[in-house]
Amino acid sequence: MRAMQNRDEQKPRGGFFQRLRERINGGRGLGLTLGLAGRKLDAELAEELETQLLMADVGVDAADQVLDALRKKLGQAAIDSDAQVRELLRDVVADMLRGHAQPLRVDLSAQPYVVLVVGVNGSGKTTTIGKLAKRLQDEGHSVMLAAGDTFRAAAIEQLQAWGERNDVPVVAQQPGADPAAVIYDACEAARARGIDVLLADTAGRLQNKAGLMGELEKVVRIAGKLDPSAPHEKMLVLDASLGQNAISQAVEFHNAVGLTGITMTKLDGGAKGGVLVSLAARLDLPFRFIGIGEQADDMDVFDADAFAAALVGVEPT
Repeated sequence: MRAMQNRDEQKPRGGFFQRLRERINGGRGLGLTLGLAGRKLDAELAEELETQLLMADVGVDAADQVLDALRKKLGQAAIDSDAQVRELLRDVVADMLRGHAQPLRVDLSAQPYVVLVVGVNGSGKTTTIGKLAKRLQDEGHSVMLAAGDTFRAAAIEQLQAWGERNDVPVVAQQPGADPAAVIYDACEAARARGIDVLLADTAGRLQNKAGLMGELEKVVRIAGKLDPSAPHEKMLVLDASLGQNAISQAVEFHNAVGLTGITMTKLDGGAKGGVLVSLAARLDLPFRFIGIGEQADDMDVFDADAFAAALVGVEPT
C-alpha cells in the first residue's frame, strides 16, 4: 500500500487552474449543450440559461445580473455557437468577480499581523491555516499558530500537527480553555518573539447561535488589547459544497465580526462553485484563496479570470 501511495505522490499533479477546472462541478462547466447557434437571447433561452446557472449554485439574484450583462453583450444579434455564449459568460462572470480578487497582504508594520480564521465546523478552517502557514513561510514570513478552537481536542492536535510539519510554533492550552485567553497569550508570545504573522484558529460556530457568535466577538475584542488594530484580517472559511447556505453564513459572520476576507474550500468533490458569484453580488468583501483538496498546493490565491473560465468550462483569457 505504501509503495502505491508513493507512486501516486510522484505522479504529476498539473497546474492549479487545470486541477480547478477538472474538479469544479465535476469538470462539466455549466453544461451548455443547448444547440444555441442561430438563436437569440429571448425569454425562452434566458430561462434555459438561468436554469444552468442555478444548477451551478449561482443563485437567483446573481443569475439575473449575469443574464442582464449577457443581453447587453449579445444585443439583438443571433448567436454564432455554444462556444460564443460560453466565452461571453466567462467574461461576464469574470467582470463580476474581478473587484473581489484581492490577495492577502501582510502589513509588516503590525507585529504580529493577526489573522483570525472563523467559520462553522467542517468548513476547513484548520487545514486552511496549515496551508496558509506554509504559503507565508515560502514568502519569507515568520509564522506562529494559535489553537483557539479549544472545544475540540482534535482541532488542537490537528493544528499542532501542521505546526510540526512546517516547523511553526503553536500556542495551545488544554481543551476547554478560554479561547480568548489563548489568542491573547499567542499575541503576547508572537510580539515577544518578533513573529510576522499570527494565524489564529477559532471554534466552529453555527451562524444562528447567538451565544457562540458572542464568544467570537469576545475573541475579536481580546485580540485588540495589545494592538487596537488587531485582528488585522478576519477571514471566513466557507465550504463550497454548501451552496447557497454559504451566503447566509457569510452574512451572519460579517454582521458579527466585520469580515475582511473570504476563503472558499472544497471546490472539489462535487461543489458547483457558482456560490462565489452569489457572494460577489451580495457582499463587498475580498476573496482571498480557493481550495480544491487537502494538499498544501491545493490552495491558491483567488484569480477571477481563471475561476470564471473553470466555472463556465472554457480556457481563461
